[in-house]
Amino acid sequence: MHYLITGHTGFKGPWLTLLLLGRGHRVSGLALDPDEDGLFKRAGLADQLVADFRVDIRDSEATKAAVEAAAPDVVVHMAAQSLVRESYRDPRYTYETNAMGTLNVLDAVAATPSVRAHVVITTDKVYRNVNQEAGYVETDPLGGDDPYSASKAMADLLTQSWVRSFPGIPTAIARGGNVIGGGDVSRDRLLPDLVAAYANGRAPLLRFPSAVRPWQHVLDCLNGYLTLADALLANSGLGQWNFGPGRDSFVEVGQVATLAAELWGGGAHWDRQPGDHPHEANLLALDAGKAQRELGWRNRLGFRDAVAWTIDWERRVHAGADPLAVTQQQISAFEDL
Repeated sequence: MHYLITGHTGFKGPWLTLLLLGRGHRVSGLALDPDEDGLFKRAGLADQLVADFRVDIRDSEATKAAVEAAAPDVVVHMAAQSLVRESYRDPRYTYETNAMGTLNVLDAVAATPSVRAHVVITTDKVYRNVNQEAGYVETDPLGGDDPYSASKAMADLLTQSWVRSFPGIPTAIARGGNVIGGGDVSRDRLLPDLVAAYANGRAPLLRFPSAVRPWQHVLDCLNGYLTLADALLANSGLGQWNFGPGRDSFVEVGQVATLAAELWGGGAHWDRQPGDHPHEANLLALDAGKAQRELGWRNRLGFRDAVAWTIDWERRVHAGADPLAVTQQQISAFEDL
């Protein structure tokens, strides 16, 4: 099977590429240039792809040309401006990329006869957040207070409308939570900030240490996406699907930082950042019961293991291990669970 991943040069993209390659699939990618210190470059993944397109999904013609040239069987659309704080700095770019970019991908997929299934990735932040303790289910209303959340809710609704208006290629939406794992170099994300600080003997400053998030290892999330793609290929799986961790992984940011410090060792610790900060939801969690019941998907790693695997990856690579080898070793261990 030939998969095309949009956003393959980001954080989740290299993990998904290697997960697919390990399962015997062929992979192409469509994305912006990778970060110099990101996993895509450090693992040398360009040489393992069938095709590697450098395309901004805001460019409808270039997006369509790349998808048609790749001629994949399955498209996993992950390309996005994915940071809340960046969405405040550049809201127009965020809306154009996440909403109109998704429209361009949908249009390109519709014009490509080879495509048999399309998985569109949004986020847990598409839900109208009322700070409820119960996880949000797929039928809960969508919303979005910050530009990032609103832009992804727009992409989600746009995809739902497209599927109803232009039926044809089996398309489904996957909504994930706070994904963690080795090799993430994104700004303003908790684990990358913690690792960068701990590795340099500094105490990271946390904006909202009491905020609760559903922490999930990247491989559990990606396995959900691929389980959904398999369902679409088998003529089921339409609709919207949550892929989040269990309630034991609904944990405060401060607790995550404390566990990561313990695992890193060397007296690592964190402090609270003073001052006012842009709004972020205090409590946000998903109910993934539908995917568990109807797709047979499950999380293989609990909260502590997800953090431990992330810190283990970072410590080993920081000590000089090959990022590609460490990633492949963790994928192999995951597949055995």
